[in-house]
Amino acid sequence: MKNLSKILFGASEMRLSASAFCVIALFACSADSADSQLPVKVEIIRTEIGYALTRDGELFEIKGAGLEFGDMQSLAAHGGNSFRTWRTDNARYTAQEVLDEAAANGLVVALCLPVQPERAGFDYDDDDAVAAQLARFRAEVEAYRNHPALLMWVIGNELNHSYKNPAVYDAVNDVSKMIHELDPNHPTTTTLAGFDQSVVTVVESRAPDLDILSIQVYGDLFVLPDRVKRNDYRKPFLVTEWGAIGHWEVDKTRWGAPIEATSSQKADTYLRGHRDMLEPMHEQLVGSFVFLWGQKQERTPTWYGMFTETGEETETVDVMHYLWNGRWPDNRSPRVRSMHLDGKTSRDDVALVPGERYSAAVDIFDHEGDPVTYRWELKPESDSMKEGGDLEASIGNLGGLIDDENQSHIQLTAPVAGAYRLLVYAYDGEGHAAHANIPFYSGAP
Repeated sequence: MKNLSKILFGASEMRLSASAFCVIALFACSADSADSQLPVKVEIIRTEIGYALTRDGELFEIKGAGLEFGDMQSLAAHGGNSFRTWRTDNARYTAQEVLDEAAANGLVVALCLPVQPERAGFDYDDDDAVAAQLARFRAEVEAYRNHPALLMWVIGNELNHSYKNPAVYDAVNDVSKMIHELDPNHPTTTTLAGFDQSVVTVVESRAPDLDILSIQVYGDLFVLPDRVKRNDYRKPFLVTEWGAIGHWEVDKTRWGAPIEATSSQKADTYLRGHRDMLEPMHEQLVGSFVFLWGQKQERTPTWYGMFTETGEETETVDVMHYLWNGRWPDNRSPRVRSMHLDGKTSRDDVALVPGERYSAAVDIFDHEGDPVTYRWELKPESDSMKEGGDLEASIGNLGGLIDDENQSHIQLTAPVAGAYRLLVYAYDGEGHAAHANIPFYSGAP
């Protein structure tokens, strides 16, 4: 099954008839079971105070997260009720498996159809390739349209990122029309990287069949209300990604390394972002999905994930628990007060001499006074040039250069000349962690 799926997704030159036949065969069993299920109707309505989402006729407040491989049980336990995906088959789980597990945990899913972006090499002037893509999505819509855990259809992710051909939104419109033909119970949306009125105008003119637009912002979340107001945008919208300040938006060292916030600084950003930016837009904002309920490598292993690589929750999870429930969790994550390397912070352009020894320390506070353990890592600085959340390979640790790596204070022997990053994790033994890191240069920057 998965081998056939890979063949189909890679064969853009196939004729429509062959592609459609194979894909329909691929989803035939899923479609049979889906037709026996009863869908839950979802609508976007206008109320006296603005726009809202209803599910089965009842108002539905999205308490959502972006979740690819994260833990659905923990999302539900912390008060979340929904999540969005970026594809229907993520190579670990099929959409059927995702929807089934969501239902088992009382969650609903904004399911993303993986429309190919132009920056990945897809040609939206190739009619055969566009038609084959539409046929694939038709089979998927038929397979999953009646699943009770389905909330809405997300048609592609950030297709405006580095795009040049507006015909991509003609294709989005055709997908939306096809969905409405097959599935009258779930709205359609597409996600945009940032809020740019010129892009919004293109999408609205070429894809008028969409029910709602979705915006994805990181640092720009803090100017989003002003941009919406300045452009006199009065329609409903979703924010389908928000969270940490983006690595492209932060200050950098002299050698170009982005300066990452600590897990505690990120938690403060999440709280301010939701309270001061998202909540005041409630008349138009139908819902939001925080990023990322899980972990991923993107410039660092800690930049966007709300969990560590080993599965511990960080303070950003505490914040969302508070926002979704009106109270803090019973046991909270450790908090970073400070981190220093050679007496300097991450903002001080730390430069070390290769072979010399230096002190590093982290100051951690735990709300419950739980005993805290530590783990330090030394990594080469990422040289990835990937954009838009594309997959990055993890970066291995350099061994033999850190003394007392399980303490709050360590001794570091500076490595050979180059750019590096020193990371520290603090664990409370209750499934929570804090983290911080400092980029530094060994030798002359």
